[in-house]
Amino acid sequence: MAKSTRRRGLTVRVQQLPHAEGLPLPAYQTAQSAGLDLMAAVPATHPVRLRPGASALIETGLVLELPAGTEGQVRPRSGLAARHAVTVLNSPGTIDADYRGEVKVILINLGQKPFKVARGERIAQLVVAPVIQARLRVVAAVSETGRGSGGFGSTGTSAAARSRGGRTKKKSMPKRLASTKRAARKPAAERRGGARRRQLAK
Repeated sequence: MAKSTRRRGLTVRVQQLPHAEGLPLPAYQTAQSAGLDLMAAVPATHPVRLRPGASALIETGLVLELPAGTEGQVRPRSGLAARHAVTVLNSPGTIDADYRGEVKVILINLGQKPFKVARGERIAQLVVAPVIQARLRVVAAVSETGRGSGGFGSTGTSAAARSRGGRTKKKSMPKRLASTKRAARKPAAERRGGARRRQLAK
């Protein structure tokens, strides 16, 4: 049997609030899972019903004490998204290391049918990840790159465009349009002289 290659992770202190009593703690479902499954701590007698297009803040009943230098990322569960079109609205949600409130998940139903969030339903994933805090410094100009300011689809969408480094081939301009554009760039005096010569030749 192959040995698990999971590294021993860090310890996260967690407090279970009264309305989470009886629910298991979030857990990794496989040996190499990246996220712990978060469960809904809604009352068993009052599940949350999400109408199509509706969203709701779902309680988990958990308060986390994340180690300094880490964050908690709340991400959607692929199964809910694929089968019911239910996802995390602000994906990924961020839990800061100094936050000491209850972890809540904003779920939205993007499907065509109502969705019921029952107590103990696995509604999202929690990924604990390292973070780097940046220090900003104002400069007169930033460095040049081959890409420059290209964005919002500037690299194209086809595989051919990607293989050319994001550059798309320019289409050739029709000859008539090209000659018109060249004529428009001529100085006004030159255009008037040409018109007078054509009149004299008639």
